[in-house]
Amino acid sequence: MNVSVVGSGYVGTTIAACFADLGHDVRAIDIDKDVVAALNRGEAPIHEPGLGDVLEAQAGDRLQATTDYEAVRGTDLTVLALPTPTDAEGRIDLSVMEAGAERLGEALAAKEGEHLVVVKSTVIPGTTGEAIGPILEARSETDLGEGIEIAINPEFLREGTAVPDFLEPGKIVFGTRRESRDERTTDEAGPTHEERSSRGLALDRLYEVYEPLLSNEGVPVVETGLREAEMIKYANNAFLAAKVSLINELGNICKVYGVDAYEVAEAIGLDDRIGAKFLRSGVGWGGSCFPKDVAALIAAARDRGYEPELLDAAVGVNDRQPERLLELLDEHVECENERIAVLGLAFKPGTDDVRNSRAIPVIEGLQARGAVVVAYDPVATDSMCEHFPDIEYVDSAAAALEGASGTVVVTDWDEFEALDTEFDAMSEPVVVDGRRVVSRREGLVYEGLTW
Repeated sequence: MNVSVVGSGYVGTTIAACFADLGHDVRAIDIDKDVVAALNRGEAPIHEPGLGDVLEAQAGDRLQATTDYEAVRGTDLTVLALPTPTDAEGRIDLSVMEAGAERLGEALAAKEGEHLVVVKSTVIPGTTGEAIGPILEARSETDLGEGIEIAINPEFLREGTAVPDFLEPGKIVFGTRRESRDERTTDEAGPTHEERSSRGLALDRLYEVYEPLLSNEGVPVVETGLREAEMIKYANNAFLAAKVSLINELGNICKVYGVDAYEVAEAIGLDDRIGAKFLRSGVGWGGSCFPKDVAALIAAARDRGYEPELLDAAVGVNDRQPERLLELLDEHVECENERIAVLGLAFKPGTDDVRNSRAIPVIEGLQARGAVVVAYDPVATDSMCEHFPDIEYVDSAAAALEGASGTVVVTDWDEFEALDTEFDAMSEPVVVDGRRVVSRREGLVYEGLTW
């Protein structure tokens, strides 16, 4: 197919590269000339394992980037992958998405033939049909269903594993303008090509663009309405965020009773009603998705008069974890005027993203205590410099530990597992581990956050 992707952030860049890798001809559209130039050179504007290799292979061939929205006219399907950040009250800001939809609609006004617009961004239920759809209609001067159709296809990509997550999906969700979902039991065979074609433009083209992935057996496809698809993404992230906060709360209780929370988690994870994933207790969740999506869902619930107490509690537990980490450090080190090493700045390993990283409140807490902060991360130093330009950054964990009176581990990079004699260079060998990545050893004062 001929596919256009509007927006070249974490999601847009990944899906554009992966669609090209699947054999589609892709036009990536972004207003940032530097990003467009980087994509055309085959360079990833973000740190994402495997993405650079795909871009290098496809740039200038199946994947071409441009700042010109008119490129959508030569495509069958446009994906909107634009940012939807939250404001101070947690409500999503649709200004960038709406501006993109306006320019897309104007470009489509001069296109002949049918076109599908797919919202990939995370948006509150009702947004695709009641906000984006009318903009497209007004700007293209075409009624939905009479040449232009809309759909939503939420993404479930994890930073650090986005490429394999796209190519080996756990599920694919197609939300379209239908009154109700098909009557189909979960064990029935998937739709034939003839059945797909009878379902209209949106489903037909969604199945076509994902056909290379759906040829693999076992990939579940959820066909649902627009609002349901929008809510599925929020529900997915809210459930996982709450699960992490619950295991952190249990881990905190385990810690005060001298119980190893990881041994507890290993046992409860064997219960198939619970499962072993997202049971690694520690300093909490961050990144772009969980904080933004949970905040947006809380705000949306309150807008309709519902008080989401469980989600509030999940956020509260998460917000307290960095301070609990520092309180454990306080038991062993008087931080004022002491050199304290922070190992890990990215919100998770495998990415340079520091949005809502737990390292931010940890560093703020250390500064409030008067500590001299020295920080190390394999890839996220430049990103964190924007938040803390005045702290010391070093190029190795060993350099961070040298002369330190204490260290806190905030991100579970694999290289931290191999640290051993490097701790001998500390003036006081105190380690507070927020991710259970450092091994206890003789001569090391070791505190695990929840174990």
